[in-house]
Amino acid sequence: MELFGEIINRLDSIIWGPLTLILFVGTGVYLTIKLRFLPWINLPHALKSVLSRDAHKSEGAGDVSAFGSLMTALAATIGTGNIVGVATAMVAGGPGALVWMWIAALFGLSTKYAECLLATKYREVNEKGEISGGPMYAMKNGFKNKKIGSIMGTLFALFTAIATFGIGNMSQANSISGSFHNMFGISPIFVGIGLTIIVFPIVVGGIKSISGVSTIVVPLMAVLYVVAGLVCIILNYKNIPSGLEQIFVMAVNPHAIGGGVIGSITVSVMNAVRFGVARGVFSNEAGLGSAAIPAAASTIEDPAKQGYISMTGTFFDTIVVCTITGLTIASSGLIGTVGADGKPLEGVALTAAAFGSVLGPIGKYLVSIGIILFAFSTILGWEYYGEKAFEYLVGSTKWSMFYRAFFAIVTFFGATQSLDLVWGISDIMNALMAFPNLISLIVLSNVIKSETDRYQKIIKK
Repeated sequence: MELFGEIINRLDSIIWGPLTLILFVGTGVYLTIKLRFLPWINLPHALKSVLSRDAHKSEGAGDVSAFGSLMTALAATIGTGNIVGVATAMVAGGPGALVWMWIAALFGLSTKYAECLLATKYREVNEKGEISGGPMYAMKNGFKNKKIGSIMGTLFALFTAIATFGIGNMSQANSISGSFHNMFGISPIFVGIGLTIIVFPIVVGGIKSISGVSTIVVPLMAVLYVVAGLVCIILNYKNIPSGLEQIFVMAVNPHAIGGGVIGSITVSVMNAVRFGVARGVFSNEAGLGSAAIPAAASTIEDPAKQGYISMTGTFFDTIVVCTITGLTIASSGLIGTVGADGKPLEGVALTAAAFGSVLGPIGKYLVSIGIILFAFSTILGWEYYGEKAFEYLVGSTKWSMFYRAFFAIVTFFGATQSLDLVWGISDIMNALMAFPNLISLIVLSNVIKSETDRYQKIIKK
């Protein structure tokens, strides 16, 4: 078993190596240039669209409103990566990793826009009259070579269906049980039972139920976390200039500050780029194709309009929530400090310490509550991803209820078992999801451009 674990870890590091990250960012750069930077230019229009009352209304065929589809996507996207991933990146890559996270997110706007546009354009109606869509349908219906499109769609759906049980379920349930155990000493078994009981009726209700819960939980948890972070940043205002200096200078020239050494960690530009981009992609999921699945369920008829609304998910996830975490940590001055075990603080311990340095014990509880809410919402969002991928693979909705029940039961095992191996396998499946999706975006880039140019005339009017 140890040998298998080593093989998985080795494979994980290879698959998520420089070439994969170049493919992620490179696709975003290519689409941004091809679309004449319109996703950036139209970001204000996109934010206005999603925050308007019209986003809650039904415009046409679809299962949920535009706002509901975005909240379902954000439920899956805003997760432990916003708390743990940012802190990990800022230790492994230095404070400058945050800059590269922002850069990856900027180009990720175009990627998220494109994949959600295609998902809306090529969606289908299943035998229940529900909308089914996502990258697999875009490949199947959009490719001129139907055989290649079908094969790629099947691969994407297969990797998604596997990944949903790991990164979208068991690992999140494990984070929840760990937080409850650390805060209140509650046994993981009881947490697992409670979590299964709560998740089951929500996922059994399908996309409308998941969307209904997400529209309440996601804004609540995001506002709570952002406000707490802003309080920490404001109260640490004296440290903000030095924190910002570390972030921007160490992104391009670490040796300009203390020879590239902060406390007990050594920083390099290469690591700042690597960990900033990797954690940014992991956090906002631009390029994975996952957010395109709920985007297709929206009642918005215009593919480009839905693409713009969906791309705001990357803005909210990385530019807002991840930035709050990063600035809170940078202004705390705790990067590179050593914990009681003699090792540098990282991950959730660093974020909790940063919040706690200003808010005291309440800060640590807020981080734990944030992890619980973020992880819980991720479970709900990823269930929908997995269900639609499973539906595509079997070609029917007959097994959907079985899938929902099984998914809910799996959360119990996630909450009660050690998951080192699960994390590794899930990471690999995430990367394998991205490959066919990113290729399809390049292949169908002319379709994306055509739809974008058409909708631009509507925006101008």
